[in-house]
Amino acid sequence: MTTERPEFFVCENGDKAPLPFAQSEYDDRLAKLRAVMARRDIPAVLMTSMHNIAYYSGFLYCSFGRPYGCVITQDRCTTVSANIDAGQPWRRSHGDNVIYTDWKRNNFWRAVAHLLGDVKRLGIEGDHLTLQARGTLDDMLGRPELIDVAPDAMSLRMVKSPAEIALIRDGARVADIGGEAIHAAIRPGVREIDVAMAGRDAMEAAIADAHPDAEYRDTWVWFQSGLNTDGAHNPVTGRRLAAGDLLSLNTFPMISGYYTALERSLFLGEPDKDTLRLWEANVAAHELGISLIKPGATCSGICHEINRFFADEGLLQYRSFGYGHSFGILSHYYGREAGLELREDIDTVLEEGMVVSMEPMLWVPEGQAGAGGYREHDILVVGRDGAENITGFPYGPAHNAISA
Repeated sequence: MTTERPEFFVCENGDKAPLPFAQSEYDDRLAKLRAVMARRDIPAVLMTSMHNIAYYSGFLYCSFGRPYGCVITQDRCTTVSANIDAGQPWRRSHGDNVIYTDWKRNNFWRAVAHLLGDVKRLGIEGDHLTLQARGTLDDMLGRPELIDVAPDAMSLRMVKSPAEIALIRDGARVADIGGEAIHAAIRPGVREIDVAMAGRDAMEAAIADAHPDAEYRDTWVWFQSGLNTDGAHNPVTGRRLAAGDLLSLNTFPMISGYYTALERSLFLGEPDKDTLRLWEANVAAHELGISLIKPGATCSGICHEINRFFADEGLLQYRSFGYGHSFGILSHYYGREAGLELREDIDTVLEEGMVVSMEPMLWVPEGQAGAGGYREHDILVVGRDGAENITGFPYGPAHNAISA
């Protein structure tokens, strides 16, 4: 009886599962990346991030401290996964899969080395490869020349396919369902967490109904009240709502790694004049921003126009962050497409197939009139001649000032 255990192995356990997109979609994505590889003389690429592995293979990993990868050459796409996941990565991968074991340290890199062979130039994600991983890569792979392909991959992801836009569109629909459930759950004395759970549960049920073959994970809600509205990413608490609270609704359905969002300011009771002024000014900025999103516009140019509006209103000092960002393979812990953010330092030109949010936010510190955070958020698909707003949940005081 042998006691030798493999460093890595192949086990095609079960049939391939339905992926978020058709096989032709992944083939097209890989063809575009391979064109970049050919142009830059890169024989192989090692993707290590959740978003790029999912984008090119369909497999969205759960790391739990273990490395994962996807080796892409001109003729193969192979995910490299940990044995703890068994056959699930094979079933959820567009191409091949190799499983590495935990019996010996660095078996991940042994599996990668087996797939790469004696490669002299290797594409990597410079914004994801850690210093520790870089050192191990050099030791295990013979110190190949490393070329950063992360900017190229990001640029390719920024323009969405029709299939991606269809999935994002349905995500926006689900986000609206979550918003409606939250709106209905708001009343004095209810905890933030209870309101958040109502929105999350409604969205997860809607996703399961519309996408029966998907994996369900990571859908979440941030529902904030009072002082907790000051930050866009403040976590949910057990604070109980009270009349006179400024509120912030934030729903985030996740469908097969694709994130969408709905964000709205609300008020429990009748808003005072200072709150109303700030809220209505932010709504006006939101509507201005929506009108500016079109092919040919630049991210920085859109920012300058909204900044000018806030300056004229005497409110620019309360602006909180950039005015929007790209959508796609994205979550709160992976996938940001930094080249497509509505910020002053981004000059990217909008083009057909891009999907961006418009989400101005004003933050007035505690102790000042109208204190709190005001934020509206819609998702827009850039078309040939303009942009389509795919968010349907109403914004502004007329709908979102809720009787106490």
